Amino acid sequence: MTEDMMMVMVVYNEAVDMEVMEALEKSGLKNYTKTSGAYGRGSSSGTHLGNDIWPGLNNVLYVACSQKEAQRLMSEVRQLRPSLRREGVKAFAWRLEDAT
Repeated sequence: MTEDMMMVMVVYNEAVDMEVMEALEKSGLKNYTKTSGAYGRGSSSGTHLGNDIWPGLNNVLYVACSQKEAQRLMSEVRQLRPSLRREGVKAFAWRLEDAT
């Protein structure tokens, strides 16, 4: 059952939450887990620590899905990246070995 299952993790600036959620919807996916208020630093998006010196925070979206769905979501994120520039969005995908 998990042979073709993938996990996609999308890390992005909280300011572009609506755009990322639209990309998820465009890819045909409805199920996800979202973590809000994550700290982080990216090479192009800068540091987000939620304070006066490093304002802003990140959100992290986790999506368990088929390989085909993962490819669609990764494609949507690739298309989104140029329009967001410094706001930052990055996606990572890996194969799930087990899920219950």
